[in-house]
Amino acid sequence: MIKRFDEAYSGKVFIASLPEVTEAKTVLYGMPMDWTVSFRPGSRFGPNRIREVSIGLEEYSPYLDGDLADAAVYDAGDIPLPFGNAPKSLDLIEAFVKDVVKAGKFPLGMGGEHLVTWPIIKAMHDVYGDDFVIIHLDAHTDLRDEYEGEPLSHSTPLKKAANLIGPSNCYSFGIRSGMKEEFEWAREVGYNMHQFEVVEPLKRVLPTLAGKKVYVTIDIDVLDPSAAPGTGTQEIGGISTKELLEAVHAIANAGLDIIGADLVEVSPAYDQSDMTAIAAAKILREMMIGFVK
Repeated sequence: MIKRFDEAYSGKVFIASLPEVTEAKTVLYGMPMDWTVSFRPGSRFGPNRIREVSIGLEEYSPYLDGDLADAAVYDAGDIPLPFGNAPKSLDLIEAFVKDVVKAGKFPLGMGGEHLVTWPIIKAMHDVYGDDFVIIHLDAHTDLRDEYEGEPLSHSTPLKKAANLIGPSNCYSFGIRSGMKEEFEWAREVGYNMHQFEVVEPLKRVLPTLAGKKVYVTIDIDVLDPSAAPGTGTQEIGGISTKELLEAVHAIANAGLDIIGADLVEVSPAYDQSDMTAIAAAKILREMMIGFVK
């Protein structure tokens, strides 16, 4: 039974969310974890702020000619994660996502740091085996084995995912930061790394993914800091919000079997204007309408 975690957040829900999960196609959920960040914490407050600013959105997308009502979204709230306990937090996320997928719902997560994507991938692997690929939009490689001796780090989720489902099943776009060894490893093992740009390389890759199940993970820092200052590890030279919308719409219109998605690393404290949370809310709206069939 999928329940709403009312005790774990303020009670606000994403705009147009259904009151009950029964009729939902999509389950939106928060993962308020920033236990392993290496620079600035605060992304545990991202999901709730995204909900709060979503009230400023229209429910209709003129880009996709669709409405949030079509996505039939149920907002389950934030998973109550034990502060500072990364292993237990990851186990709780994995168990929740398994329940959502096995209930026949589309899981759409909000982070939290990017390590929260790792237990989601484990849940997807439990259900689908190796029969899916990952589309990853990010400024950072996230291909480290560990950070300062710690294997559970927000700099490791895509390396863990690649080791689980195979490097050739992982596609990263917009990458502009990482250790030299990470880029060398990607080249050596056939990991699909696309540096700096997103839209054009993505459009070239999407036709090759026809017939495959796809999981999409977006780190908000794929955007340039001028468009999204509210994130823990800013990297200049990123894409615009218009380009990110174009990328999401390209994925939505590619006819793929999208099995789940997440958007992570919104840290409201570093953006008093809320432009980062507002951008995240709109991107999530487009994901709900475009990814959920």
